[in-house]
Amino acid sequence: MQKKKRILLKVGSNTLTKETDNISRGKIEDIANQIAKLQDTCEFIIVSSGAIAVAKQFVKLESKQKGVFVKQALASIGQPHLIRIYQEIFREYGLLTSQCLLSYSDFEKEQSRTNIVNTINVLVNNNYIPIINENDTVATDEIKFGDNDKLGALTASLLKADLFIIATNTNGVYTKESIENEAPKTIELVEDFDELLKQVVNSKSTHGSGGMQSKIEAASLARESNIETWIVNGLEDNFITNAFENKAPFTKIK
Repeated sequence: MQKKKRILLKVGSNTLTKETDNISRGKIEDIANQIAKLQDTCEFIIVSSGAIAVAKQFVKLESKQKGVFVKQALASIGQPHLIRIYQEIFREYGLLTSQCLLSYSDFEKEQSRTNIVNTINVLVNNNYIPIINENDTVATDEIKFGDNDKLGALTASLLKADLFIIATNTNGVYTKESIENEAPKTIELVEDFDELLKQVVNSKSTHGSGGMQSKIEAASLARESNIETWIVNGLEDNFITNAFENKAPFTKIK
């Protein structure tokens, strides 16, 4: 049997909400549909944001605590809802899902790293798609750092992914000049990373805590493990299959 290509797909809040205030079931269906089409040749591990965005649909928390603690509480409320939506929709496409909550400290301890690898390999080998998010209730790094971009890169490296796909709300990384001229042009292939850094214009996304800077930093981490990163427009339908077939502009970082 031919070995399947292992893909770490990182989906940000802006993609999951389609830049609205609600999680888009249609977008999760789009992801499930693509994974179902690719399941004979690819195995997927998903790092998904969106827990806070889901919770905001249901509740408004009153608190005099710092904003980060309110966000942690919202993540706690939203996480089970987010996983339930994934489970319901993926099941319709014959796909099984599981939940894994990780913290950055897990990557610092050798025993934890080993446990993560062993657990996720068992899940994937039994056709379960792990859906990973940061354990926001006990950690604040994702909330502060960058919408799970770094978590995605660390996980891709740890699990020896063949490809790291970051779904965002642009057609990849645009040249600085094209942004200034308000006619965004995608940098399609990056082989010189230093040149790429000169092009990055940082802007935070609406729901996400990232921006292009955090995606480039994540790609740099993946690159250290010889993993290619694709930055694709997750707002478009069929964004994974279109990237594979070169039907849409995106940035490939080698």
